[in-house]
Amino acid sequence: MDMYKRLKIGSNVNNLRLVENAIDEVINEIGITQENYGKILVSTLEAVNNAIMHGNKYDKDKIVDVEISYKNEKLKIKIKDEGQGFVPDEVPDPTTPENLEAVNGRGIFLMSKLSDEIKYSKRGNSVTMFFKNIIT
Repeated sequence: MDMYKRLKIGSNVNNLRLVENAIDEVINEIGITQENYGKILVSTLEAVNNAIMHGNKYDKDKIVDVEISYKNEKLKIKIKDEGQGFVPDEVPDPTTPENLEAVNGRGIFLMSKLSDEIKYSKRGNSVTMFFKNIIT
């Protein structure tokens, strides 16, 4: 069963619930384990929150584009913002002793640990996460 859902939201954290609803819709349709649901939800909301906060800098006129697709037993979630982008390798590792107390920097780490594969666009304003073997 293939699925595709796309939504464009304004850069407001209140819109995270719209993304959560979209994920719930897709997940309920394809049927996955509770553990996988948690991984997908946490990493997606983290990515969208980063897009709103760091990418679009809470600019209500800027859009976050969220694409959720399921094909060939692989869930693909792509989040794109209208920001300047960033270089993922330049984000400090939150697990090193000097960064353990840092408030920021955990999102990207979490996303990379929870997804099976993660890719960033060259510009750094788009992230695509892949989740495999998620169906019960």
